[in-house]
Amino acid sequence: MAQFIQVLILGLALGGVIALMGSGLSLVFGVMRIVNLAHPSLIIAGAYVAYWAFKLWGIDPIVMLPIAALILAGIGVLLYRLMFEQEAKSARYSEMTVLLTFALAMMVEGLLGAFFTNTQRVTSPDYATDAFFISDIFIPKGQLYAGIVSLVIIGGLALFLKYSRMGYAIRATTQNRDAAELLGVNVNLVSVVAFAIGIGLAGAAGALVSFVFSFFPAKQWEWIAMLMSVVVLGGMGSILGTVVAAFSLSVIAAFVGTWVGATWSTMTFFLALFVILLIRPEGLFGEKPEMA
Repeated sequence: MAQFIQVLILGLALGGVIALMGSGLSLVFGVMRIVNLAHPSLIIAGAYVAYWAFKLWGIDPIVMLPIAALILAGIGVLLYRLMFEQEAKSARYSEMTVLLTFALAMMVEGLLGAFFTNTQRVTSPDYATDAFFISDIFIPKGQLYAGIVSLVIIGGLALFLKYSRMGYAIRATTQNRDAAELLGVNVNLVSVVAFAIGIGLAGAAGALVSFVFSFFPAKQWEWIAMLMSVVVLGGMGSILGTVVAAFSLSVIAAFVGTWVGATWSTMTFFLALFVILLIRPEGLFGEKPEMA
């Protein structure tokens, strides 16, 4: 029983971080139908921001989180203006973004590799290797703190989307871009803001990832399948679905890794992606597409 609770705790703690990693990807797709394959590489960029701030100046990665988010959000605005804005009304926009973001992922990986090499790195604040002990059960402080911070950020995002004026506009654009534009919503501004928020969330996730996982530029190819599994299972564009899917798959992967083997833990995400695409392509919380 103690082992069951232990594995459950570890799975839940990581689930929060994975949810934050996937929420920006889901938001960007929901508003602009951009399938952002570069999202994991931008998370790694955020991780490097936190890593070097800690290494050079001793700044805690959690303290560095808002700065990493702002830096990546600014990069997001530039990327949207340069790469995505011109073709936003194209009928084949989503298909085009797959190629554009794949190329962007390769470019970001190459730049990070050129500057920082492919050496594995990890930020090491004191709490990253410490834990709380309750009888025979331990709770890693690093994973716990990262999970709590992730949930606070996602909660703040949910409140922003539900109660702010821009949040209303983002949700309206997500539901029907053309109708929102007819009702006076500046969908171009909404797209820029949503893309900046989505990439900013990648930066925030990167700051947490920097002490939860080891990372290097090519790590993005391991994470893209994991994040796509979470986003597709939850329903493309659904933040709530992303959170539910992240916790569910993280817990299942933790049990698979414990009872079957660590090698099979990652396969949980691949198998979930395969099964959900066969059985329910719209995901758990997604809307079934209408037949033309």
